[in-house]
Parts: sequence; C-alpha cells; structure tokens
Amino acid sequence: MNTSIPAIIKASIEVKQSLLNNEALLQTVDHIVVAVSNSFKAGHKVLFCGNGGSAADAQHLSAEFSGRFYKNRKALPSDALHCNSSYLTAVANDYSYDEIYARLVEGTMEKGDVLIGLSTSGNSPNILKAFEVAKSKGIITVGFTGSTGGKLAPLSDYLLNVPSDITPRIQESHILLGHIICELVEADIFN
Repeated sequence: MNTSIPAIIKASIEVKQSLLNNEALLQTVDHIVVAVSNSFKAGHKVLFCGNGGSAADAQHLSAEFSGRFYKNRKALPSDALHCNSSYLTAVANDYSYDEIYARLVEGTMEKGDVLIGLSTSGNSPNILKAFEVAKSKGIITVGFTGSTGGKLAPLSDYLLNVPSDITPRIQESHILLGHIICELVEADIFN
C-alpha cells in the first residue's frame, strides 16, 4: 500500500483536531448559526460565493439550505452566486472577473441577508469586492478561509480561518464547518 494514503488522512485529522481544540473558532460557528437562523427567520436569504473547489463547496452548502439537510421541510432561500453561466461570462467579459459577485450582491441582496464567501487564501479579488459591497449595504458577511484569513479577515463579520495553509485540508474543513452550520440552523428553524 502507498504510505502516503494514511499520512494524508492523518494530516486531515490533525487539522480537524485543531478545530476541535479552538474554542474561539467554535464560538464563532455558534454565532454564525444564530446569525443565519435569524436571517432566515426574518425572511432574508443566505448566498454563497467561491472559486474553483470553493465554488463547488459554496454550491453544495447552499443546496443543503434550499434543498434539505436531514429534515423534510420547506426550502430556505439560499443559492451560490456562480450558478448563472450567462451572467457570469457576460460580467466577466464586459467588466472583469473581479466584479462577478459584487454586481450580484449589489443587485440582489439587502440588509439582513448573509453572504458567505469561501476562499482558502482569503485573497480572492472577486470575493473581496463582493464583501466590500456587502459591508456597504449592511449585509452580514461570513468568511471561510485558511489560517491567516487574508484580506477577507477585516471584511468578515464572522471569520472561520481554518488553521492550515494546505488547500485540500482547508477545503475539507470548510465542508465540515459548513455542514455543522447547516445542521444546526435546520434544527433551530424546523425544531
């Protein structure tokens, strides 16, 4: 057997163990659950954005809200901002790729909504611009990043900076944290 396999699994477990031992991060998860639940209860929406694998994770997590997690229940208003390819290619071509999410935040979100951005570096220009617009509109911002938080840190009302600089380990933890949030929000709203 290839000895890299257990080493990779062990590295993933070590990052998750760091999450488990990080009381401040766990408290932040709890605060995010409350913010997202309150937003949905007030009739607002939760939108996600990311690039590459983080876009896939954004779409996955938004589907947990708009579809279902554990319970058969009504859909919650949630989506990933990259899902309209015609819009995405038009704005990237006519303006720039850095504007793709900011324009949707400007046009479709309002105060009380939640914007969740996934960026392992915390430095993705299109997510930074989206968070800048969100902050100017009073939209709650949640950043999922790697260890430093990058430039997204000061733009995030809530920051989940996974204690790793290795992209796959960060993304694995983003899904874990996202699933926890989805599970607890669903349980709160549909008790």
